[in-house]
Amino acid sequence: MKKIKNVLLVALFFITAAVVGQTKITGIVVDEMGEPLPGANVVVKGTTNGIGTDFNGKFTLNSKSNSGVVEVSFVGYDTKNVSFTSAKTNLGQIQLQPSNVLGEVVITGVIDIAKDRQTPVASSTIRAEEIQEKLGSQEFPEILKSTPSVYATKQGGGFGDSRLSIRGFDQENVAVLINGVPVNDMENGRVYWSNWMGLSDVTSAMQVQRGLGSSKLANASVGGTVNIVTKTSQQREGGNVGFSYGNDNYMKYRASYSTGKLESGLSASILLSRTQQDGYVDGTKAVGHNYFIGLGYAVNDDHQLEFTFTGAPQWHNQRSYAESISTYQKYGVGGEPNIKYNAAWGYLNGEEFSFRRNFYHKPVMSLNHDWTISDASKLSTVVYASWGRGGGTGPIGDVNNIRDFDSRLRDSNGIVRFDDIAKWNAGGSVPDFGADRTSTISDRSNGLTRRASMNSHNWYGAVVNFHNDANENLSWDLGIDVRTYKGIHYRVVNNLLGATGYVDSRDRNNPNRNITDFVDASPSFNPWQNISDQQKIEYYNDGNVRWLGAFGQVEYKNDKISTYLQGGISQQGFQRVDYFNLGAHNGTEQASSFKNLIGGNIKGGLNWNINEAHNVFFNAGFISKQPFFNSVYTSFTNNDINPFLTNEKIINYEVGYGFSHENYAVKLNAYRTSWKDRFLRGRGSVRGNFVQINGVQQVHSGIELETLAKFGKLKIEGMISLGDFEYKGEAIGTEYDQNNDLVQDNITFYLDGAKAGNQAQTTARVGFTYEATESLKFDIDQFYASRLYASISPDAFSSKTTAELGSLQLPGHSLINAGVSYKLKLNDKMKLKFRFNVNNLTNEVYISDSATNIHATSGSTTYRGIDVRNRVYFGFGRTWNTSVRFEF
Repeated sequence: MKKIKNVLLVALFFITAAVVGQTKITGIVVDEMGEPLPGANVVVKGTTNGIGTDFNGKFTLNSKSNSGVVEVSFVGYDTKNVSFTSAKTNLGQIQLQPSNVLGEVVITGVIDIAKDRQTPVASSTIRAEEIQEKLGSQEFPEILKSTPSVYATKQGGGFGDSRLSIRGFDQENVAVLINGVPVNDMENGRVYWSNWMGLSDVTSAMQVQRGLGSSKLANASVGGTVNIVTKTSQQREGGNVGFSYGNDNYMKYRASYSTGKLESGLSASILLSRTQQDGYVDGTKAVGHNYFIGLGYAVNDDHQLEFTFTGAPQWHNQRSYAESISTYQKYGVGGEPNIKYNAAWGYLNGEEFSFRRNFYHKPVMSLNHDWTISDASKLSTVVYASWGRGGGTGPIGDVNNIRDFDSRLRDSNGIVRFDDIAKWNAGGSVPDFGADRTSTISDRSNGLTRRASMNSHNWYGAVVNFHNDANENLSWDLGIDVRTYKGIHYRVVNNLLGATGYVDSRDRNNPNRNITDFVDASPSFNPWQNISDQQKIEYYNDGNVRWLGAFGQVEYKNDKISTYLQGGISQQGFQRVDYFNLGAHNGTEQASSFKNLIGGNIKGGLNWNINEAHNVFFNAGFISKQPFFNSVYTSFTNNDINPFLTNEKIINYEVGYGFSHENYAVKLNAYRTSWKDRFLRGRGSVRGNFVQINGVQQVHSGIELETLAKFGKLKIEGMISLGDFEYKGEAIGTEYDQNNDLVQDNITFYLDGAKAGNQAQTTARVGFTYEATESLKFDIDQFYASRLYASISPDAFSSKTTAELGSLQLPGHSLINAGVSYKLKLNDKMKLKFRFNVNNLTNEVYISDSATNIHATSGSTTYRGIDVRNRVYFGFGRTWNTSVRFEF
């Protein structure tokens, strides 16, 4: 017993000695406005001893040494070193300045982050903390509505079916980068947010650069650039688990852990999450998963490696067709629309079933290498790959010439009668469907089948950037951007809906095939799934795109001036391969030759810091942009190249002013973007035929204002953007019928003065955040959108009489969002965070998008002044969510 006592006394002595020998370092980390920076990293330099700041930017860190240096870093700010001694352990307020170095992430030379009072572009940065708190159950792009000239809607309301526009340009013409890697579809420029539904979980910071932006890549950033920077392996040691719950059984589970940087130089981080919901819109159930793996290795002081692999397999039922206002009213009460109505869904064997279901898995894998060649030179390389597998379902065929959209296939509540359809397909009698089937084998015109349109792809690329500091003021960059993309497009049979078989005759090289392979409408967790053996129907073609680009930049800066000049050139090659319409049956080559188009850009700007408070900037640029794939090959039945093919020309310039004070900040800028030689293809609303228009010009101009003010514990943020987005001049086009046969050529479209559709030309926001205590915070904001116009139908502008009516203006709307946050600190390393959000607090009913441009006349039936024949989407009413998160 005495021996044990002595051992305990010795152990207690060493423990006491260790504690007494430690130096307790304290301080608070704030931003350039004096605002606390929660989650900033504070590390004793040269060690792995570190901690993150708390909710109020405060930290307490124990050091075994009586003196040394702490290194303080945070997303979007310059790292700062502060010395401490035994006589100076309270470091007070440590203020960080905005930077392009993101503290929690590995930044390579391929990521271009704009810096306030230095980079001469209009930009807004949103931190991870704000995303985690305010996004809740909203769509990822919706967090950007707090910034000027951004309009984001949920469209049909399915999980991840949202869209984004900046300065009046839709997201096909907004460059989206993740860690400097482009993610816009290489065929059509689109971004499908359902493929990135887990992105909010792994984002460290996101920045919107409006206009041409500062990215060195030759991207199609006509409206702007969304630069998303994810977490990496090199976060501080720790993790978190969380759970969210919201309206319509929205549930999200999340867990992550990071090792921190180990003494061996290795680091690892992993995140897993699962989201499910019944959906605010009827019949839009969804299930999604997300995973993120980050592995890092510091080979030595000169070589850093970072590997990331992230993906979000998901499926969700959709409302992909905008119904007429009168249809929403039909299933509403008292003339008010049922904004949740969805005509695509019903029940099959007691389970929710929909004609429209999206399923996809698009993981992205990347390997970054940073090589510090010398104190002046650095080579940054990222090699990446993406594999997309999945598609979207829809109906094909009919029931005794009754198409899927016919009301006879729905009950009195507008719900699709899937059980009756399955009964009729199987040969059973359904009296109001007409005659019974004589055969239970379906095809594209007999029997109703759910097919899936598959849009898979294989994408590989690399970006290499060499940076050199010629001296302390002058630097330059050179780099290459290489990409290769294969889009694989076809249809498959998904569900026979009671039939016993399906026959396809659309493959002219192998007609009248009995389909025996039915593809499940669920995402494959295997991103390398073999799809070559799937039995195709209707069409089968590949779109191959090759990209070779080079870029360069020269930058000069001193205490007052920062200026840059960028240039880039790219060759984009397009090839179409048609396996169904071309080939042995008519002696044609299935694969076209590559059509190569040269494009490029040049842009530059200057920022002048007049003094510590005021700065002004300007920038200008020109882009010669290659058109999208469907502008090169306009037909879906052959490989003929568009004879009017030409590059689009974009000219942009803007000027700006900034004011920065301890408690106030103002950003003001004006811009003008001219976009010539656009090619448009769409389906007209008058006759339902396809219309192609060449030589379209748009001019978008406007003014943007952002403000920030702090009064003690109260912070007030404001934003207003006033835009004028319209078409200029006339254009020439062609009309084709449903079989792609020519109807009329050399049609004049009188587009001059027509407003760009589905883009709010005036947006405003005011937000209040009040910190009642160190742990309790309230926030409320109001977003306003007006001068919102419907999407124009080209054939409505083929006569001067109808063109004079112009674009249909929709009613404006104002939305209030509110939230409360509470943090419970358990100890120095563990805390609980609670959050509650309400979106559209007043439950306002509003039209967010309109697919048609029908003007009311004296005999029209209207809703809030809008002809009820217009096909629209309504925005969501009141929604809510709550979350709890444990951090350790």
